Amino acid sequence: MIKEIQFYKYQGAGNDFILIDNRNDDFDPKNHDLIEKLCHRRFGIGADGLMLLQKHNNYDFQMVYYNADGQEGSMCGNGGRCIVAFARDLGVIQQNTDFLAVDGTHDASISANEVKLGMIDVREYHKDYEAYVLQTGSPHYVQFVTGLETYPVYLNGSSIRNNETYGPKGINVNFVEKEEGGYFVRTFERGVEDETYACGTGAVASAMAVALSEGLEGDLEIPIRVLGGQLKISFHKAGDVFTQVYLSGPAVQVFNGKVKIS
Repeated sequence: MIKEIQFYKYQGAGNDFILIDNRNDDFDPKNHDLIEKLCHRRFGIGADGLMLLQKHNNYDFQMVYYNADGQEGSMCGNGGRCIVAFARDLGVIQQNTDFLAVDGTHDASISANEVKLGMIDVREYHKDYEAYVLQTGSPHYVQFVTGLETYPVYLNGSSIRNNETYGPKGINVNFVEKEEGGYFVRTFERGVEDETYACGTGAVASAMAVALSEGLEGDLEIPIRVLGGQLKISFHKAGDVFTQVYLSGPAVQVFNGKVKIS
């Protein structure tokens, strides 16, 4: 049986997503092959991931996220910001929200196209030689490098993501370079298996690695530039503990349409 599904395309700093209002359970989330096909940039709509906005009795909505490979993913920060904009555009929320994601409850606020998203607290990390490894809703490896504009992100990121330590589950790999006014970050994402224009949880992990490496303390705000634009990360750091963590940046609808599925 063939039916039409309404979809929406959003992007947050170049991280792009297919969003579907699934409050009536019209879309089958178990059809991983379909999700992978819809995310394909040649044979589908094209996206870094797909999200379902679901009903939830105790929250404004529930976010269910799938990677471009069709498998359910861990928390996606830019996806979280995009689904907040989507919920506002649908009339589900106004300016403030509390919603449920795979890693727990998130609070967020939206003004025009700017979304400020609350992230989980981070209370531990470890080092892999000179790199920092943190769990910010998704697992991240953060390495400081020089010459990031021309750095082989795909080659080195794929190698780390698939090495004996992190494969087969994998890890997201971030490369960071200090620049005037902030930091530049490029990320190889598992599930997409490629470099993306932005990664929200990666930007958060990178900002935390900056604070750890530079011995910063207290209420901090760290600007992060990604290929798709500018993000801002704020948190309170006390020793190795990060609380009051927020990821801020743009989230906008690109287009919407209908797709036939079977």
